[in-house]
Amino acid sequence: MANTIKKIGVLTSGGDAPGMSTAVRAVALAALKQGIEVVAIYEGYKGLIYNNIKPLKNTDVLNFINAGGTTLLSDRCDEFKTEEGMAKAIATCKEENIDAIIAIGGDGTFRGATDLSHRGIPTIGIPATIDNDITSTDYALGFDTAMNTNLMLGDRLRDTCWSHARCNVIEIMGRGAGYLALQSGIALGATIVAIPECDFDEEAAIAKLKAARANGQRSFIIAVAEGFPEKDGVPYGEYLTKRINTETKAEGAWIDTKFCRPAHMVRGGAPTLRDRLMAAQFAEKAVELILAGKSDCVVCARNGEIVETDISYALILDRMYKGKLKDGDLDKFSEEQVEAMKAFCAMRKAELDKMYALANLLA
Repeated sequence: MANTIKKIGVLTSGGDAPGMSTAVRAVALAALKQGIEVVAIYEGYKGLIYNNIKPLKNTDVLNFINAGGTTLLSDRCDEFKTEEGMAKAIATCKEENIDAIIAIGGDGTFRGATDLSHRGIPTIGIPATIDNDITSTDYALGFDTAMNTNLMLGDRLRDTCWSHARCNVIEIMGRGAGYLALQSGIALGATIVAIPECDFDEEAAIAKLKAARANGQRSFIIAVAEGFPEKDGVPYGEYLTKRINTETKAEGAWIDTKFCRPAHMVRGGAPTLRDRLMAAQFAEKAVELILAGKSDCVVCARNGEIVETDISYALILDRMYKGKLKDGDLDKFSEEQVEAMKAFCAMRKAELDKMYALANLLA
């Protein structure tokens, strides 16, 4: 099987993340050194449908190593989810003699990858999302860079909060996941951290804030995950900002509180050292799997090792952890596999709870 691979395509899809371009570079260099042609598929799966494809040489990718976002561009392509769109993508692969694809992105990217694999185009996924919410892997590209961006922004807010004896509520991206808010909050020394995965006592948190001010604490940082449930019809960070202002003003001990939403700013920027190293390791493993005749796999970091996991397994594991299982999702897995998945999810939750306890301890 390995000898039949003459040309591979590489694409990035879904939300952009620092390290995507670095991974493209590493994929290209690793494959080219094996005598394999490499083509860039621009705008994700949309590029497969509309044949937006260009060959890559060594010299084309050298400056990808420090590029933010994704040099190959991205697109959330609904057409690719249809049979007609999928047929066009397969036709492009045949027309361009693409033997296999390496797809860099999150869970939506992996759903597309498994669809291609099941239709005869061997595909390997590389995890890349600042949310770091792919359950099967300890790490996804972009997470470290996004945390460092939050750290930079939060430190600057801390400066001005100290100057004016203020509090700043920062809403941190992550969709429905709180990993980015939690770890950024710990690194920023946040007084309060609110994430959707863990119980949060709003009354106790505000009481702690008031007590800290009464004890002489001058400034505060509060980290709220983007995916924390709305309250009174508004994002929770905005609601909490208003409540702190209103309540403390009424009590005569006003804690002047501002709201900040860095939003997509954290998607940009040159990847950190960790993201560059992980991109190289993920890419090397992905090319190795392609040349070994593997397909329908996602490359994962687990306990310090780079390993492979079946994409279908990874997707169902993700649904299980997030409480989004559908009828029939577990039918193709053995009882032993299901129990192993449950144990893995329990381990992930325990890790998160431990980190959240640390955030509260150090607040």
